[in-house]
Amino acid sequence: MLALRLPPRAFFAFFAFPVLEVEVGDDMRDEYTRASSVEARLNSGLASASGLVLDGAMGTELERRGLRASLPLWSAHALLEAPEMVRVIHAEYAAAGAQILTANTFRTQRRALGREGLADRAEELTRLAVTLAREGAGEREDVLIAGSAPTLEDCYRPDLVPSDAELEREHGAHADALAAGGVDLILIETMNTAREARSAARAARASGLPFFASFVCGTGGRLLSGEALADALDLLGPESPHCLLVNCLPPSAVGACLPILREAKTAFGVYANLGEPRESGRSEDCSPEQLAAHARVWRDAGARVIGGCCGTEPAHIRALARLATSDATKT
Repeated sequence: MLALRLPPRAFFAFFAFPVLEVEVGDDMRDEYTRASSVEARLNSGLASASGLVLDGAMGTELERRGLRASLPLWSAHALLEAPEMVRVIHAEYAAAGAQILTANTFRTQRRALGREGLADRAEELTRLAVTLAREGAGEREDVLIAGSAPTLEDCYRPDLVPSDAELEREHGAHADALAAGGVDLILIETMNTAREARSAARAARASGLPFFASFVCGTGGRLLSGEALADALDLLGPESPHCLLVNCLPPSAVGACLPILREAKTAFGVYANLGEPRESGRSEDCSPEQLAAHARVWRDAGARVIGGCCGTEPAHIRALARLATSDATKT
């Protein structure tokens, strides 16, 4: 046990409180130490020349390997049918140089699982997803595990965003499940409205975990709802995100977002997709080297976090990790 001794304080200059001893158990001490370490690693990474490298896609990578990733469960099918493959994909991203692995919790909320009669397994599957990511990290102690916290409904349908009461309740439950599952941080991602992003951010903040918040944009630096990205970023400011990002947009749409992200005066990042799916490939398919060339522009604009979204593979993340390493050696 660890005893914390708090010194006496004067009270209106006349009274003093007695010395207070607080007994802290080993579990609480370990949890505090881990949280402090995560915070320090995030701050150090965001301030460093190399920044932080996120992993790449999970859902499209499962599809590429012949596994089912259909709606409404998307990548959560694999938690039920092929958990070992989820672990393998995480391991490949870690081997490629990713410093943050995103647990496969994109569709482990009660709402999504309930459409397949699995609502009561939300916490169980969330824990499993986090465990698989931890196992995938292997012996790499520098890897952080993020819990994915996406929109409750379709990421590309801002018209389906639920009521404020539903958003607060359900994002709160998901954030609590992620925290209980043992993630290091929460990755709020693919947000298509400012209103839902704020609810998710409030839930993440209430969990006590650090969090990133990411938006999906169309053209001209606007969310899919039509709201200005700048307004959405301003709305999230009071919630103190560690990093603001855009994701699941093609490289051609990133440029308009960069000056807006930079103006927010918070660390920012990008993890783009490879465009819309087509019969053969994607609309902005690019090689790992081509994605790294795009990322070179994003990093030169100030992005501290880079990674990949739909369509990207471990090879893409390896190219991004090489870019980050190259930048670090220049300083």
